[in-house]
Amino acid sequence: MQTPNDVVVESWELFNREVFAAEPDQIGRYRSPFVFRGMPSADYDLKTSLMRLGHPDDLTRTLEPVILRAYQKYAARDASPGDSIWNWLALAQHHELPTRLLDWSASPYAALHFATEDLNKYHLDGVVWLADVALIRDRYLPEPLHNRLEQEYAALFSVAMLDRVAPTLGQLEAYSADEPFVLFFEPPSLDERIVNQFALFSVMSSPTVPLDTWLVTRPDAYRRLIIPAELKWEFRDKLDQINITERVIYPGLDGLSRWLKRYYSPKR
Repeated sequence: MQTPNDVVVESWELFNREVFAAEPDQIGRYRSPFVFRGMPSADYDLKTSLMRLGHPDDLTRTLEPVILRAYQKYAARDASPGDSIWNWLALAQHHELPTRLLDWSASPYAALHFATEDLNKYHLDGVVWLADVALIRDRYLPEPLHNRLEQEYAALFSVAMLDRVAPTLGQLEAYSADEPFVLFFEPPSLDERIVNQFALFSVMSSPTVPLDTWLVTRPDAYRRLIIPAELKWEFRDKLDQINITERVIYPGLDGLSRWLKRYYSPKR
C-alpha cells in the first residue's frame, strides 16, 4: 500500500533525523510524541490478527469474546496479573491469540528491527509506521478518555487507567457512538520480551476497522518511513552494532539461535 505520508529514507542518517525530530516538551526534555511499528514489507496493512481470520464483520464481532473467553478458561489463572480484560488481551496478543490489538514500540530501533529481521523479505521495501499518540489523544479521543489522560499527564494508557474508564470492550465501544477511534496502552511487564521491545499496543474501538484505514483519513496523526530494499543490509548491520538483535528482542536461547543464524547468513 501507499499513503500520502510516505517518506523514503535514503540513508541511515535520514532515518535517525526523522525518528528523533522532537521539540522540547514542557519541562525541556526531548520526549518523542511518536510510537513505532516496523514491518518487512511496505505493502503490509495494519489489519489485526482477529481480522486476518477472514470472517465477515458480524461474525468477527461475535467470535471475539468467544475466543477470549476460551483463552481465559484454558490458560493458567496466574498467567495474567489480576483479572483485567486489558491484562488478558495483552497476554493473549503476546502469545499469538487473534485479538483486536496491534503491537507497537516506543523504540524506533526496535521497530526497525522488525522491518529488517526477515532475510527472506530483503527484496522488498520495509516500513516503519509512526503514530503521533499525543496528537491522537488531543484531537481524536472521546472526551472522557482524553480527560483521563490529561489528568494523568500521559499520552498512553496504563492497564489501571483503562480499567477506570473502560473495564470491558463493550464499554470501550460505547464511547464511539459517532465514529471509531484508536487508543494506545502500555501492557504490564509480563516478561523480558515486553520490557526489551519497549512494547505497547493499539486498540481500535471497533474490532472490524483496520487502523491504517483510520489513520490515512487523519494525515496529521501518522507518517510512514519507507526502508528501501537496497538499504536493508546496511540498516541491519548497524542495528547489530548498537545491540538491537534477536538476542535482546527475544531473550533466551531461541532468540540467541535466531540472532546467530541471521548474523552468519550470507548476503543475498
